[in-house]
Amino acid sequence: MTPAAYAVLNLDAVRHNLSKVRSCAPSAKVMAVIKANGYGHGLLRIAEALQPVDAFAVARVDEGIRLRKAGFKNRIAVLEGFTCIEEFNELLDYQLEAVVHSVIQLEIFEAGTEPNETCAVWLKLDTGMNRLGFKAKEFSSAYQRLKQCTQVKQPINLMTHFACADDFNDDKTPKQICLFNETIAGLSGERSMANSAAILGWKQSLSDWVRPGVMLYGISPFPDSTGQQLGLRPVMELRSRLIAVKQIEAGDKVGYGGSWTCEKATIMGVVAIGYGDGYPRYAKVGTPVLVGGRRVPLIGRVSMDMITVDLGTGVHAKPGDPVTLWGDGLPVEEIAQWADTIPYALVCGVTQRVQLVEKHYELNLRQYYQR
Repeated sequence: MTPAAYAVLNLDAVRHNLSKVRSCAPSAKVMAVIKANGYGHGLLRIAEALQPVDAFAVARVDEGIRLRKAGFKNRIAVLEGFTCIEEFNELLDYQLEAVVHSVIQLEIFEAGTEPNETCAVWLKLDTGMNRLGFKAKEFSSAYQRLKQCTQVKQPINLMTHFACADDFNDDKTPKQICLFNETIAGLSGERSMANSAAILGWKQSLSDWVRPGVMLYGISPFPDSTGQQLGLRPVMELRSRLIAVKQIEAGDKVGYGGSWTCEKATIMGVVAIGYGDGYPRYAKVGTPVLVGGRRVPLIGRVSMDMITVDLGTGVHAKPGDPVTLWGDGLPVEEIAQWADTIPYALVCGVTQRVQLVEKHYELNLRQYYQR
């Protein structure tokens, strides 16, 4: 049975975007960020497409365990590290790498009693994100404490994270780069600074490792461009179909609250998608939708299961006609602007009701599968 709402995933695009990363940072190792279910694209599917990378990065221990249980042998770094002895033991059991950013983590390492079980670590310096990591004045002490821990695999890797790399007019990124380099001067271990925005826009941030995230999915990390404009290929297309086509007259009000009033007679289409599928609840009237490849505007409020669009007059639309909510010809970055959000939130927000279909299965959706 063909699903009403589904997302077509182009895994060739993932591999193309990885090649773009490598062309931007040819001397660096690549740690592909596939947290949050591969940014909504399917954790295992994306990991499989990115097998050539040097390492994966996930946010939480359970994501890393899922990869290990699926058979992935790549290095896996857990960006949030661990918060208790139980998670620490899981890191050891599944050979995951920990980002170390707090005194509590140091104390857990220091209390370790199994020197034959070691864990690779990424010691995080807070250079201005003010979220996770040790401040510069604390960093040397944390580094020395880890060097004395028998369960820490040596050498210790070093990392930081940028707060404003998507803004070329903000001077915070070069200040963060400078602080990182000054603080770690003379310390052994591999370095990592660059996220997607820095890979594309701050060449001075490139070091031993880069950590691409959103660019792997074909999405621009910058607010004023699309991935395609940067030479990336979008991976996800969100699609549905018309389920009703009807005439509406001047003065008719559409949707919950009657917030949209028809100014002149037109043809309205009802599309089988809504915020229950992850389409943004606050998409404004006028948000573009592709119906049969033609741009038409959203009208009325987005509801849980449906949206309505103005098909205009003199058209021959019918139930079953294909609809694209974002994808080819309609960048997700554009939809994000109409909804006052960011494209990350849109792709990560696609719900379990939406079937994920690899592109080569698209013509025969009965063969789709979801991971």
